Amino acid sequence: MADTAIFDVDGTLVDTNYQHALAWYRAFRRFDMTPPIWRIHRAIGMGGDQLVPEIAGQNAEERHGEELRDAWEEEFDAMIDEVRPFDGARDLLVEVKRRGFRLVLASSGKKQHVEHFLDLIGGGEVADAWTTSDDVEASKPEPDLVQTALQKVAGASGVMIGDSTWDVIAAKKLDVPTIAVRTGGFSPEELTDAGAISVFDSLRELLEGLDGGPLARPSA
Repeated sequence: MADTAIFDVDGTLVDTNYQHALAWYRAFRRFDMTPPIWRIHRAIGMGGDQLVPEIAGQNAEERHGEELRDAWEEEFDAMIDEVRPFDGARDLLVEVKRRGFRLVLASSGKKQHVEHFLDLIGGGEVADAWTTSDDVEASKPEPDLVQTALQKVAGASGVMIGDSTWDVIAAKKLDVPTIAVRTGGFSPEELTDAGAISVFDSLRELLEGLDGGPLARPSA
């Protein structure tokens, strides 16, 4: 039985994926690289340390990796006030916590971004712990973030809730099951093929279907 619910933040609880994609596109353009935005979108959910070589190759990472990540941060900061929580985000967190699960908000984002998103959803008042880029050495699809989230609350068995195939792949490396939502723009088939145990169209749909999965009430 799971004792810990690990919620991805970007793209799962707050609607950031397209701002991230555009910010990365603008960052690459600063260095005269023009990757198709659809390819960037497919990589959102990876951390910046993984995304740059995935999109532009190892040579770009070696030559401009840190500068690209700095440029992305500047571009994203200019759009952060456009970000809004997904409908049902706080209600879902409150209900999962009410059911007795340890609750961790797992992000490899910048500390200031994570704190901003926590404010949007009232996450600091509900979660037992949260993570930032300061807590991990390697980002998704490496499993460091999931492992750190469990360690933060001394969790023995976790369930991941995420929006991307990268969430699923990272959790699967630790045999942690993932409940996926389509808020990141991935198809049900992509998410299940990656290993998700169930897929929901929205957080509201997930909230209504909690009793059908590993986040069911203890007596359900």
